[in-house]
Amino acid sequence: MSPALYIKRFLPRTLFGRSLLIIVSPLILLQVISTHIFYDRHWDTITRRLSSSIAGDISMVLEMLRENPAPENRTAIFDRARSTFGFIVTLEPGVILPNKKPIPANARIDHFLSHALEERIGPRFQIDTSSFKEQVVIDVQLADAVLHVVAPGDRLFSSTTYIFIMWMVGSSLILFAVASIFMRNQIRPIRRLALAVDSFGKGRPVEEDFRSGGALEVRQAASAFNLMRERIHRQIRQRTDMLSGVSHDLRTPLTRMKLQLAMLGKSPEIDELKDDVAEMEKMIEGYLTFARGEGDEEAIETDLSDVVDEVVAQWKRNGATIDAHVEGRLDAWCRPNAVKRCLDNLIANANRYGTHVWIRAGKRGDVTEIAIDDDGPGIEEEAREAVFRPFYRLDQSRNPETGGTGLGLAIARDIARAHGGDILMETSPHGGLRALVRLPL
Repeated sequence: MSPALYIKRFLPRTLFGRSLLIIVSPLILLQVISTHIFYDRHWDTITRRLSSSIAGDISMVLEMLRENPAPENRTAIFDRARSTFGFIVTLEPGVILPNKKPIPANARIDHFLSHALEERIGPRFQIDTSSFKEQVVIDVQLADAVLHVVAPGDRLFSSTTYIFIMWMVGSSLILFAVASIFMRNQIRPIRRLALAVDSFGKGRPVEEDFRSGGALEVRQAASAFNLMRERIHRQIRQRTDMLSGVSHDLRTPLTRMKLQLAMLGKSPEIDELKDDVAEMEKMIEGYLTFARGEGDEEAIETDLSDVVDEVVAQWKRNGATIDAHVEGRLDAWCRPNAVKRCLDNLIANANRYGTHVWIRAGKRGDVTEIAIDDDGPGIEEEAREAVFRPFYRLDQSRNPETGGTGLGLAIARDIARAHGGDILMETSPHGGLRALVRLPL
């Protein structure tokens, strides 16, 4: 895996995570650099000086033994080494050190101590630093014996290493906690703004003058959101008012035509004209419904199971064959009349092409799914997206009995998407078409 792909894959996805990463990365880098400098400079310097001190003290003990070679003086010299240097010194007569040196237990300490001993007492010695924190054992080869020296660990080991690490880690944790609190306070307004935008996109109520607080840039974004929301509401109101006038202007001549046709009596030609006027009225109503949408209705918390039951009951009263199953209570924020129109259009489409309709509704994760199946001929997969286009009809004839006005599915998807959901077309297990409505909870 390339470094760029690795970073992209494991980079935190949230703004909070990335902000912390921006703060933590320099902090970790600073710790690494500080630790490197500490071990290269401080640790080496301290170890070199302590090693030189031990070597000098052992050299002094050897000098005292050479100046006072009598056996009766050794006890006094060893006692003085214990009280002054903290050494436990013994002499092992007749012992010869092996030429092969043991494997170093601690390479860094062995290096500095060996170098200091070579400078002070020569090359004939062996050291054991396997327990350097408690003690260090040094054997020095003399002419006819071995001087066995046990030095305390604090003569060679400095605890400042652990103190430095503890202070570094402790201060880093404190800084990390402070940075986390600060970043949470800065990101909280952004989250509030994101929730407000999401609620507005789903048609849910948002406070009139939304204020997210936080940094200047976040307040500017909240102000821009308020202006955008006001412009959208204004455009919706203007469109609704205009369409109300258009609806009134179109229905007035249609009403006069219907009255005049009613006064002409009965004949096949007049009946055909009446059917044409009724068709025009139905088409105009469909066009206006599609253009007007459901912008005037407020979103409220609704039990979608009641909405489904109401729509199904109405179709059953009209003679449709429908089997419905709702999985418990389905609470969601929605515009109930709009959702009814969406389901009504989908059921009308299923009932037009099939003889039996099945409806199943339930919660699937964080969405509500409403599946509407039929046993009709279905739709080819390549045409399933095209049927949602306004005025598109699979039946290219203009007969509304076989192809409809071409707006039912477009209106249904427009309503679903206005709620933050969508409608998908799939193959039904009953052989026909499945319309899958997904609405956020």
